[in-house]
Amino acid sequence: MAQPKTAVRRAGGVEYTLTRRRVRNINLRVRADGSVAASAASWVPASAVDAFVAARADWVCRARQRVAARSEAEAAAPLPGKAEALAHMRALCEAYYPLFASTCPGGRMPKVAVRNMHTRWGSCSLRTGTLAFSLRLCTMPAAAQEYVVVHEFCHFAHPDHSPAFWAAVGRVLPDYRARRAMLRTPPPGPGID
Repeated sequence: MAQPKTAVRRAGGVEYTLTRRRVRNINLRVRADGSVAASAASWVPASAVDAFVAARADWVCRARQRVAARSEAEAAAPLPGKAEALAHMRALCEAYYPLFASTCPGGRMPKVAVRNMHTRWGSCSLRTGTLAFSLRLCTMPAAAQEYVVVHEFCHFAHPDHSPAFWAAVGRVLPDYRARRAMLRTPPPGPGID
């Protein structure tokens, strides 16, 4: 399989790496190191990608500020050890499990894992029946942690982000939008809430 083609480009005052791959839309993201990456199909003109990036220059600036704030907060508030984080997340999952037992694979408590994820707060594997959480999640407020746990449990019944999925999240946490917003700001201090 051929490697995707990449090129460094500049648009709207933003330097970014353009990667050509099989995608439907133009995708734009700011990486953990503050660099900017865009991906687009080979048939999309580079000028169209440049225009897309330029139109989102303000968003890129704000995203870089969030990345910098998160990096500073993480440096000030070191992550807990994996064993401590795993015990904490397992206890949180066990507290919510009774609400989701009927949708979990085999009706059993899912396996819980903690990983050093940088782009996600959590994930749900339907195939293995595993809920995995970012080590960084343990530094966030308890309400935000609960939101991620409920979000991932809901994926056992709804593996997408359809209206039915969000309705399921809302039935358990009517204030899920406010809880989700907490994940967009750096943690207030060290430790597990």
